[in-house]
Parts: sequence; C-alpha cells; structure tokens
Amino acid sequence: MYGDGGWGGQQIQQGHQAHPGQQSPYGGRPQHHPQEPQQHYDTGGWDTTGQNGYPQPQQYPQYDQQYAPQQQYDTGGWPAGSHPPDPYAAGPADPYGQQNGAYGGEQADHYRTPDAYPPPEPPGRRRAEPEPQTDGDPGPDGGEHAFFAGDTGRDEDDRADRDDEGGRDGEDDRDDEPGDRRGRGERRGRGGKEKKRRNGVACLVVVLVLGGGTIGISYFGYQFYQDRFGSAPDFAGDGNGEQVTVTIPKGAGGYVIGQELKKMGVVKSVDAFVAAQADNPQGNTIQDGVYTLQKEMSAESAVALMLSPKSRSNLIIAEGWRNAKVYEAIDGRLGLAEGSTAKVAEAEWKNLGLPDWATNHQNVKDPLEGFLYPSSYSAAKGQKPEDVLKQMVARATEQYERIGLEKKAEGLGLDGPWQLLTVASLVQAEGKTHDDFRKMSEVVYNRLKPTNTETYQLLQFDSTFNYLQGESNIHISESEINSNKDPYNTYTNKGLPPGPIGNPGEEALQAALDPTEDGWIYFVATDGVHKTEFAKTHDEFLKLKDKFNASAGN
Repeated sequence: MYGDGGWGGQQIQQGHQAHPGQQSPYGGRPQHHPQEPQQHYDTGGWDTTGQNGYPQPQQYPQYDQQYAPQQQYDTGGWPAGSHPPDPYAAGPADPYGQQNGAYGGEQADHYRTPDAYPPPEPPGRRRAEPEPQTDGDPGPDGGEHAFFAGDTGRDEDDRADRDDEGGRDGEDDRDDEPGDRRGRGERRGRGGKEKKRRNGVACLVVVLVLGGGTIGISYFGYQFYQDRFGSAPDFAGDGNGEQVTVTIPKGAGGYVIGQELKKMGVVKSVDAFVAAQADNPQGNTIQDGVYTLQKEMSAESAVALMLSPKSRSNLIIAEGWRNAKVYEAIDGRLGLAEGSTAKVAEAEWKNLGLPDWATNHQNVKDPLEGFLYPSSYSAAKGQKPEDVLKQMVARATEQYERIGLEKKAEGLGLDGPWQLLTVASLVQAEGKTHDDFRKMSEVVYNRLKPTNTETYQLLQFDSTFNYLQGESNIHISESEINSNKDPYNTYTNKGLPPGPIGNPGEEALQAALDPTEDGWIYFVATDGVHKTEFAKTHDEFLKLKDKFNASAGN
C-alpha cells in the first residue's frame, strides 16, 4: 500500500576538701596532757633548760619568763605582738609544714618522747622563727612537692585559725632538723605516705584519661571532618591504559554504578564517583549496559567517558528492526562469525523464555520475531548469543505484561495477544510519525472487518511482502506481488500474516491498543519517504496514488 519506507572532656578538678569528721592533730581545740610530763629534745637553739614536762595551761606565765632570753636568736622575724602571726607557719623549705596529720586515733603522742619539742606559746607571744637552711640533701622526703603530699593550701588556713585559738601550729614541723628522720616520720605517719601514693596515682590516671580522651576526640573529629567536608579518595588522570568491561545493571543509580566501577578498579572510591556524577550536568543520564573503560581513572574522567558513545558496549535495538538485523548486530558486538546468532536463535528459541501464548503458531518464519524488544542491552566480547537473546525476550515479556497485551486483545476483536502484537508490528512498519500510528492502527482493524467491502479483508501492505522477501522496497510491481502466494503476502492472503514482521516500540503498541475512529481505510506515502496521507474511499485513494506517482517521476 505504498507505505513501507524501510529501516546517582570534661576536665576534672580535684580539691582537697576538709573532711567534716577529720581533726588536725595540731588544732581544733587545746590538747591537755596533764598526766605525764614530756621530755624535750634539743631543737638547736631554743632554751629548754629546766623544762621537764608540759605544764598545765595555767602555767603559761612561766613560759613567758623562761623563753624571754630567746630574743638572742632574732633572725629578722617579727617581734612578738608587733605583727600578726604568719598564717602559713611553715617555711617554704619544708613542703610538709602544712601537711594534714594522721587521724587522731593513729597519731603518736609527741610530748611523751625524749625528743619532744616544747608546746606552743599563747597567741601573740611568739615570733615566727625561720627554719635554718641547709645545703645538704634534704633526704628522700624533703624534696617532695606539696602537691604530691596531698597539701592543697586550705589546711594551712585552717591550721592558722586553730593556732590563734591556742592549738599547736605548723612551727612544730619547722623545728625539725632535716637529719631528724625519726621525728618527721613519726609525725607524718603511715597515712601521709599512703595518701601521697594515692594522690600520685590519681594524678597519673587523670593524665592518662584526659590524654586518651584528647587523642580519641582528635581522631574521631578528623574522621568526621573527612566524612563531611573532606574530598573522597580519587585517582588522577584518564586511566593506566588497561581496559576493562563494566556491566551496569538496569535501574542502577549513582551509588550502585560507583560500586561496580570501584569493584572493577576503575575508580578509587564510590563517593568520588557520586560527587563527579553530580557535578556533571549530564551525569544522571548514564544508562544501564556494558561500558569499556580503563582502570585507575579519576571519577571525573570516568563519568565523562561513560557519557561518550566511545565507551558504550551496549547494543541498541531500534524500534521496528526485524530479527534478521538484530542477529547481525549481536554477531558484530560479540565478535562472532556472521550467522552465528541466527543459528543459536533457530536451535534454542524454545529455551529463551517466550511466554506460552507466543508458541505453537503455524507458518511463523521466526518464533522470536516481535520479542527482541527495542532497547539497550549489555553485549560485549566474551558473552554468548543466547545470553543476549534472553535479555531481549525478558524485556519484551515484561513490557507486554505491563501494558496488558494478553487481557486487551479480545476487546479489539483479535484472537489473543499474538495477533495484537502482529498488528503493532504492522503499525510500526507502515507508520512514519506518532500521529500516523493511531490512524494506521484503524486502517488495519477496518480492513479486517468482515463487513469491509473496499478490500474484502485484504490488508495489501507492502511491508509484509518485503518481510518475506527480506528486503525493504517501495517499488514493487503488481505482477510480482500477485504471483506470490506466501502466507506473509497480504495481497494474496486475507487477514493478518502468521506473525509479527518486526519488533514494535512503545508508541506502536499503544496505537494498536487505541486506534482512531475516523473511518480511515486507505493510506499512501505520497512523498515515498516521510509523509503518509489517509483516505476513506477508493476514489480518494486514487488521488493519493496519483500524487505518489508524480513525486516518484512516474
């Protein structure tokens, strides 16, 4: 009928707080030891002649007379009563001058030993006496800093307050000579050593905790920065020259594509690819299929190459292609000898996944015709022809189920989905534009009607004759057509051909499901290539035929 035209930490602050139940052995309240006198030891300057014990508090006036000659030891200290007592009684050379004493229950009575020192004078009657400086080794304990002895300075203030009330002050510790190890050790007792060790360990633990916390925070902080703001690992350049074939699955987004590329060694990280794809304006147009790329490419280069036809290993099947042309394309893509795929199709067509309704039809030249659905498929050297064919049949079956081909055939007066698919193939072969498809679909259905008195159920389509001939020719003589009785020749056989004559696309399928209702029954490609015109009567058809002949120079 003149129509077939071909084809994406907290810091811890430690302070020594006075224990509510702990009493300093030197203060808080006056200590009375009336029972037994104490022996005094030589303090290196203090006059203790005639002192054999510790008198009762009412004997304080006697101390004033006995200790008056001590003025000869004036070393620059404040005279008694002329300056407030030094609240920090211990000199700077003695780091343990302010040390808390042991618990009252464990403290030795220093006034009962032969080496005891005199009791303190009443407040305001004594002057501070500095501890003599020595040049020798202060001993194993003399060099300790007050911090490691557990002194916080607060005990000094408390002790000074208690001295003002008549208690013992820190001067007792100052009176000890550095060589008097026994006196110092007895006053400090076991509790001081234990607390020093505990405090030292506590400090070490704090340092370790804070140090470890700082390292941990720094590490995780760096990782957080890298994850949120740092650039993803990436290669540089266009690759190392080693080619690799990568198959991208259907429906894959940027992350899935990046995983496939990283697995094959094309890109260094998925994140780098996703970022590069987002930066490229055409990045989201990357389709499924087989790509030939290089290993160790920068993500930017990989995206650019995947968008170029040079990388595509996909096989593109165009709408309307006959199976014979598809087989040739598969041979070329897989690097096979000509005819290899056709032989596989002929021998294996029952094992390629056709639906039941597409089998057991008489006089069908190729049972796979109409099932090599127009689309893009993965096809590269190393693949088998049957694997590619299975992809195509699966895609066609999926599409036909989606549009309801099997359910809608009966409503169109057809004998099942096979005939509906055949109609779609005719529409695809004869139509030139989208608008043509629905009109062409109506022409088919109108000519198939038993009431058709124009052509008497003859389709008379050149495309069916060309199919059986394996060609695409619009200049066919009437004698040639009328002499051929092949079931696919719709000039000599009523009704539809035995099966589809090509692989229709989406538009042709939709047109076969929804034809126009304008009464079209004739059509002519008046320019022989791009333009198709339709008619409702035989007379209108003859006018269109003359127009065609004129354009062809006949």
